[in-house]
Amino acid sequence: MRSLSSFTFPILTTALAIGLGLNLSSRASTREVRVYSGRHYNTDRQIFKKFSKETGIRVRLIEASGISLVERLKREGSNSKADLILLVDAARVSNAAKAGLFQSYRSKKLDEEVPKEYRDPQGRWYALTRRVRVIIGNPLKVDLLKIRNYSDLSSPLLKGQVCLRKRNSPYNQSLVADQLALRGEVAIRKWLKGMILNVTQPYFPGDIGLTRAVAQGSCGVAIVNHYYVARMLAGVNGIKDKNLAEKVTVITPDPAHINVSAGGIAKYAKNKNEAIQLLEYLASPDGSRGLAGPTYEHPLKEANQAKEVRRFGLFRSDNVTINQLGEFNAKAIQLMTKAGWQ
Repeated sequence: MRSLSSFTFPILTTALAIGLGLNLSSRASTREVRVYSGRHYNTDRQIFKKFSKETGIRVRLIEASGISLVERLKREGSNSKADLILLVDAARVSNAAKAGLFQSYRSKKLDEEVPKEYRDPQGRWYALTRRVRVIIGNPLKVDLLKIRNYSDLSSPLLKGQVCLRKRNSPYNQSLVADQLALRGEVAIRKWLKGMILNVTQPYFPGDIGLTRAVAQGSCGVAIVNHYYVARMLAGVNGIKDKNLAEKVTVITPDPAHINVSAGGIAKYAKNKNEAIQLLEYLASPDGSRGLAGPTYEHPLKEANQAKEVRRFGLFRSDNVTINQLGEFNAKAIQLMTKAGWQ
């Protein structure tokens, strides 16, 4: 069995423990929780630090892409050192649950804090933050008054103006799964065919690149997660991106597709009680707000109050559950492939 320090993806455990002012020489007497996280935000460490200060439980954090984490957990099996698993996107969360990587846990606290549509009926995972899949447009390139919903992107009026992230993006897969759950296969086949016909340039690897392309006018309209635009507006990526983000208009469909990041107790958790404490803490109003605030995501029960996010207006969920997104994921990928989504 490999030691924790031999993992090939980034390890932040020692730095985090030192930052909490903990004595690493007293490992035997210190309670701890080992977190495998697919969330790639340095600001998460602040909420872990706050948790440790309040509880005395040391957080040992390992970060990697969601796919890498899931594959790692599968390979490790019962030798895994993970206590709590954090993942982004409904499909990845659902697939991890189906693969038996979580164990079921229910508590009154979690049931009270996490709305029903944002938790697994079997108690294997609970959402912690929310993301809205929005449409962005360049008013100099397209008539924004004719774009209100995802279905509008299949209009012949947008020929050559639509840009999309690659098919392997879990966010787009979940969007198509969402629309399948709402509208059925016949309508989605037609929508995908029309939208793909409006794409005339290579597919993008990420939402930030899409936002830049729309701002610069090489694309007229695209679909992105709201917080990417908010981060650009806030200057997180520098003044150049801030100026570019000012040139795009965010259109929030009503109702909108909502995705999540979520957490669950690892199947072979050695520090289960500590993992439960941390999961309940992260799902609490303060915990969810602590995770979502700095990343411009939305907490579980309220909207992010950053001025950059408030510019996008209110949003209303289309009420497709996270479980449904997982159930329709495979069919969504199949239809995307057949439609020519690269």
